[in-house]
Amino acid sequence: MKQRLLVMNGQKLVQDENAAGKWETVNVEKAGTLKPAIYNIHQSRQADKTAAHSGVIIHANKESVYQQIGREFVQHNRADFDKVPEIGSAKTITYSEETGRAKVDTPAQTQSRGVKR
Repeated sequence: MKQRLLVMNGQKLVQDENAAGKWETVNVEKAGTLKPAIYNIHQSRQADKTAAHSGVIIHANKESVYQQIGREFVQHNRADFDKVPEIGSAKTITYSEETGRAKVDTPAQTQSRGVKR
């Protein structure tokens, strides 16, 4: 089943595709700090447990946690988390080699060059 998120006017709508091009809203909740956009989470790929994934957490349901990394989406198994990260927060997710459990960290700040006079 295809699923997408629509974020607009402070609301996050979870939609399922019933027929080709026919989307039905199944859940509405507050968007929090998510930016307004259409998030096609049905195009997500399964998380690689040997790599670190840094990006914004955009959605969590009973089975999965979705993270946006650039223009792509990564799907993590919800059972791998002790506590699901806050929606809209930027996080780095890595996996323990021994247990396979997800470890959630806040990404390090990077220095950028500003305008100097």
